[in-house]
Amino acid sequence: MLSSLSIRNVILIDKLDLDFKSGLSVLTGETGAGKSILLDSLGLLLGNRAETSLIRYGEDKLSATGTFTIPDNPVFKSLLEEYELDAEDEIVIKRTLNTEGKGKIFFNDQPISAKILKEIGAFLVEVHGQFDNQGLLNPANHLDILDLYGGYKEELNKTATSCKKYKQVRQERQNAEQKIEKAKTDEDNLRHWVDELRKMNIRENEEETLSQRRQELMNAEKIVESVNYAYGALTQGADVQGALRQAQNAVDKVNILVNDKYKTLAEMLEQAAIDVNESVSELENLASRISTNQNELESIEERLFALRGLARKHQTTINDLPKVLTDFEQKLTAIEYGEEGLNKLREAEEQAKLEYIKNANALSTKRQKTAQELDKKVMAELPPLKMEKAKFMTLMEKNDETGWNEKGFDKVTFTVSTNPNSPQGPLNKIASGGELARFMLALKVNLAQSSNIGTMIFDEVDAGIGGATAQAVGERLARLAQNDVQVLVVTHSPQVAACGNHHFKVEKETVNNITTTMVKELNDIGRHEEIARMLAGEVITDEARAAAKVLINE
Repeated sequence: MLSSLSIRNVILIDKLDLDFKSGLSVLTGETGAGKSILLDSLGLLLGNRAETSLIRYGEDKLSATGTFTIPDNPVFKSLLEEYELDAEDEIVIKRTLNTEGKGKIFFNDQPISAKILKEIGAFLVEVHGQFDNQGLLNPANHLDILDLYGGYKEELNKTATSCKKYKQVRQERQNAEQKIEKAKTDEDNLRHWVDELRKMNIRENEEETLSQRRQELMNAEKIVESVNYAYGALTQGADVQGALRQAQNAVDKVNILVNDKYKTLAEMLEQAAIDVNESVSELENLASRISTNQNELESIEERLFALRGLARKHQTTINDLPKVLTDFEQKLTAIEYGEEGLNKLREAEEQAKLEYIKNANALSTKRQKTAQELDKKVMAELPPLKMEKAKFMTLMEKNDETGWNEKGFDKVTFTVSTNPNSPQGPLNKIASGGELARFMLALKVNLAQSSNIGTMIFDEVDAGIGGATAQAVGERLARLAQNDVQVLVVTHSPQVAACGNHHFKVEKETVNNITTTMVKELNDIGRHEEIARMLAGEVITDEARAAAKVLINE
């Protein structure tokens, strides 16, 4: 709900502070008095475009400040959390603009952008003008409006959940088909690559093993020379093995005399003799194993060259070639057995589709019932609004499969015909300005309890009507304001003004050739006088005052 509005330097308004209450508030005044300026100022707080032409002549900047109670709407609260905006019970929005076109916007003293303000404003106030093409009159909103009115959240949630699952399984099936199709395109190459890699029979760490063997072959002569030298050092010249045996015999004799005191030393000498003997044998074997065969060297180099070529071909390392082979084999298997898996995905997709259709049909049934109920109630509102021959009907159509979504497969449009023989057409295309306003009011009266908007503003929705019809409009606006909705109406109709709980008069005052728009809330006497003026014109008669009293009492 809008609690207060403060305006500074907006067109003809110098300084204005207004407090608003719940119920129906009417704003009246002569044409050109400045009623639209109030709506322009409020529009600044709802995210409308700020233009320097709104700045009062002679001033360097304008400002508008509004205080709102927080809507009891979880989506709105989530929006505040998303933008990290702090608010408890009340929201104060302030917007400024200078003559250079620069402005600032504050949400409870926190700076925000115009984009965020527009998102917030959509939850605070709903403005309806005679030629308004948003909200109820926008066919894109009709489905959501009907669902909100129906209140069938369970069916909506089931449909949304099943749609999400259906889309997910369908995407998995499509991905699998694309993967198999691509694999089939590469099938000949895959078979060639698998055959090539299998023939190579690549072993684990083969590159390291071959490189080491290649190094040995390239240095075979030096290795043989060093091995022979070592062998000769142990077997030629000094008799190392004989010396160790003699030393061991000598220590054994000592141990006999000292009761094996140097037994450990004897064992060390014995082990040394064994190690020397084994070393000689190993050197002999090593010399016989070392090959200087150039054919083997060439074979190894050819093998390494082939392996490295394969690694480059598949953009990997030699050690990872076995993994590449496994991957290719798996792709071939996917081609051979992929249809089986694809069929399972197709079955899962079909099941998910049937579940979605089931839930969407249940949702459609709810919508059909709700649409019939809404049509009946709106039609009941039309005769008092002098539209006995008009017909309101909610048109439901099924989208084709390309239009299926989380909200089901229904397309909803509010249609009207204004004469018995005229065809039904979109609400915003068929009705004239005055008819449009009355259709909209008939809808709003019935949709008020399901609306999440706390404040509704009607700008001259009574244009082009009068008498009993205008009184019926006023009664419905008053009824709308009884549904926890704050209603503000700009009107030229005394019948509508008489239905208000609060009455504001907008008028111009000129002092020293400077014109200023002023707004004041009227007391009971002032209200009677203003409605009498609206009935009589410039000269208020006693008859007009009596008629105003009758209107207010009624």
